[in-house]
Parts: sequence; C-alpha cells; structure tokens
Amino acid sequence: MYIGGSLFLLAIGAILAFAVQDAVNGIDLVTTGYILMGVGVLGLVLSLLLAGRAGRRGRDAPPPR
Repeated sequence: MYIGGSLFLLAIGAILAFAVQDAVNGIDLVTTGYILMGVGVLGLVLSLLLAGRAGRRGRDAPPPR
C-alpha cells in the first residue's frame, strides 16, 4: 500500500466515522471508520519509512567508476 492508498483509507474512514449518520444492520459504521483510519495511518507511516530508507540507500552508494 502506497501513500495514495493510505490517504484514501484515511478519507473513507473519516467519512464513515464522522459524517455518515445512517445505520447498516450488523455493522457499526463508526467503528469501521476508526479501523480504516488506523490502517491508513499505519500504511502511511510504513510507506514514508520505506521511502526514506530507499532514498538514503541511493546516497550511500559509491560513485560509479
């Protein structure tokens, strides 16, 4: 999951948690929204960490001969 997917999950989760006032039988939309936001934050943090490691790895390599 990349940064765009994480932001998408954050947005959908926030909409479900804070904006939707409807009810679905057997599904708590507020809890589902919080879970999606948590997964989105986790994915965003992991994406940023992995992108930072990839950028650092390129700078530590010796120049080509």
